[in-house]
Amino acid sequence: MKPTLIFCAPPDIPEINPGDDLAQIIWESCQRNAIELNADSVIVIAQKVVSKSEGRYVDLNRISPSAQARELAEITGKDPRLVEAILSESTQVVRAVRGVLIVRHRLGLVMANAGIDHSNVPTAADQERVLLLPEDPDLSAARLRDKLGYLCDGAPGVVITDSFGRPWRHGVTNVAIGCAGIAALVDRRGERDRNGNVLEITQVAHADAIAAGAALQMGEGAEGLPVVVIQGLPRHAPVRDSKALIRPLSEDLFQ
Repeated sequence: MKPTLIFCAPPDIPEINPGDDLAQIIWESCQRNAIELNADSVIVIAQKVVSKSEGRYVDLNRISPSAQARELAEITGKDPRLVEAILSESTQVVRAVRGVLIVRHRLGLVMANAGIDHSNVPTAADQERVLLLPEDPDLSAARLRDKLGYLCDGAPGVVITDSFGRPWRHGVTNVAIGCAGIAALVDRRGERDRNGNVLEITQVAHADAIAAGAALQMGEGAEGLPVVVIQGLPRHAPVRDSKALIRPLSEDLFQ
């Protein structure tokens, strides 16, 4: 029998500001709320609080849109300054229609608006700030894991998540954009099913499954629960970061 999975969301993570020690904040919140945190835990962290701690803000008032940004703004109906910020984070425009701008992010992620977000972003009266993805989410996850490992009895796995839409399906779900200390992709090819048949194509997006499960507690609005601690997850080898989840351009059947 598989072990029971336990998901706990610390209820008192404060607003995160640039330079805040996010690992320390998470650790102290877990201590206050009697949430176990050790080498067998996996911590799921919303991208937004990671980006906030790293100061990944851009003030749209400081952006001068290029000709391409203005053209795409006409097509999509988006703010030209926002479009310029999206282009600066992207390597390719995949689709541009009214209300939608899908790009290939410089990290290899295909997503709306390069993951740039307005929601739950505090801003001053003279600013129009938006929030970018972390510069290197896998590195961010590794650093958080190292610090948490120092604070508790062994380093937990860390998954950084963001909300993605999916082709042919309505709604968003959480996916892993960065991770450390876990197997992001579990290759089960060569194993046998219950009938003895050899699995030929089965690769499991393990980190994405973790992210989607945690989203049920995190929510997508004003819940204010950006961290979920999971106990009972099996560990797989080899450990691989989130880059293992990105399909190479040579295998992209939709471009």
